[in-house]
Amino acid sequence: MLSAQLSTPLSRRRALALSALAGGAALTAAACSSGSSSGSGDPNTFEFWSFTGINQKDSVEEYKTLAPDVTVKLTEVGNAQETAQGLTTALAGGKVPDLVLIQAGDLPKFMKNPGNFVDLTTLGADDIQDDYVDWVMAQATAKSGEVIGIPTDVGGMGVAYRTDLMAAAGLPTDRDEVSALWPTWDDFIATGQRYTQATGNAFIDNAATTVFLQAVSQGEEQYYSADGDVVYDTNPVVRESFDLGLKAIAAGITAKLESFTDGWNAGMAKGAFAAVAAPSWMLGSIRSAAPDTEGKWDIAVIPGGSGNWGGSYLAIPARAANPQAAWKYITTMQSPEQQLQHFIDAGSLPTTPVNYDKPELVDHTDPFFSGAPTGRIFTQAVLGLEPFVNGEYNTEISTELLNALNGVEGDGAPADAAWDTATKNIKTAIGA
Repeated sequence: MLSAQLSTPLSRRRALALSALAGGAALTAAACSSGSSSGSGDPNTFEFWSFTGINQKDSVEEYKTLAPDVTVKLTEVGNAQETAQGLTTALAGGKVPDLVLIQAGDLPKFMKNPGNFVDLTTLGADDIQDDYVDWVMAQATAKSGEVIGIPTDVGGMGVAYRTDLMAAAGLPTDRDEVSALWPTWDDFIATGQRYTQATGNAFIDNAATTVFLQAVSQGEEQYYSADGDVVYDTNPVVRESFDLGLKAIAAGITAKLESFTDGWNAGMAKGAFAAVAAPSWMLGSIRSAAPDTEGKWDIAVIPGGSGNWGGSYLAIPARAANPQAAWKYITTMQSPEQQLQHFIDAGSLPTTPVNYDKPELVDHTDPFFSGAPTGRIFTQAVLGLEPFVNGEYNTEISTELLNALNGVEGDGAPADAAWDTATKNIKTAIGA
C-alpha cells in the first residue's frame, strides 16, 4: 500500500494492538464473502459506523439536509483502532454496518482480504476514482484491482503555536519568522530550549507525536521497504527520528502530556505548552479544547516543510444490507465539491486535487488562528511528500515506538534502553 500518512497515535494500549493482531485470523476466516454488491436493500436507510472525536455527526446532519428522506443510523464505536477491531469482529460473522469509516493506518489489514468488502467499482468507483490523489486511492486498491474505499481527507501538517506565549519568551510571533526559526528538527528543539529557558515552561506537549511521529513521516521509507519488507529496525530514518524524540525529552522542553488525553486537553486551555504539531483536522480539536484562546494561535510550517498525519476511507462491507444507500452517501459527501466545503466548515484537507488551486482553499484563512492561510500551508505540506509503503503492521510498530518514548518522558524509563524496549515489544506485537 502506498501511503504518505501516519496513523493516529494510541495511548498505552498494547492489549488492543495484540487483540487486533489476533483478529487477523478472523479476517481471514471471513474472506470468503463476495466483494460485489448483492442488492440495493433500502435506498433510504443505512447503518454507519464511525470513530469518535471527528464530529461525524455534523457530516451526517449535513447529508440529511441534502437527502431529507434518508435515515442514517450512526454509531460512534470508539477510537479509530477500537472501530477497526469492532469491524474485524463483525466481518468474522457478526452483523456488519452498511458503511464504515476506516483510518488509513488500519486499512492495510483489511486490504489483505478485499472480498470482505464491496468492490466499489461495481457501484461506479471507476467513474470517480480519478477525482482523488493517486497515492491515496492506491492505498485502497487491491492488487487484483478491487477498490474497497473512497478517501475522506488527508492530514497536511503544520505547527500550531501560541503567539502570546512566544512573545512572552522574546521569540518572534509572525508566522513566516516563526517558520524560519526551525527549518530542521534540531532547530525546532533548539527553539524549544530558548523558550523554556526564557519562561521556565514547556514548549511542546510531548516528544512522541509532535517530534518523532512527524519526523519519521518525512522519509521516503518508514517501517516498510518499497518491496513491502519490514525495515523499521534497519531504516536509519526511523532510528534518527526516534533519537530526535529522545533529544527533545532530554532538552526538557515537553509538558509530558500525551496527545488526546484529558490532561492534554486541559493543558491546551491552560497554556501548558506553546506549540503542538497540528494536522489540518486537529484545528477543530484545539478550538474545542481551548475555546477561550481564539486569536492567540497561529500556524507555522512544519520543520522539513512537509508532512501528513491521518486520513480515512469509507468502505462498504460485502454483507451490507443497504449498499446502494451507503454508496449514495459516499458519492455525495466525498465529491470534490463537498470535500472543499468540508474543509471550509471543519478544516479537513481534501483528497481531491482539483481543489488544490481553488481560491476557496488556497486563500482560506482561519480567524481562530490569527488569520493563518491554512489551506495554503496544509496543501503545500502534502504536496511535498514522497509516498511510501504503509504495511500491515504500521499501527503496531508506530504504537510501540510511541509507547517507548512516552515511557521515557512520562515514567522515567531509561532513555538508553528505549530503542531496544520498542523493538522487543514490536517483535512481540507483530509476531516476528
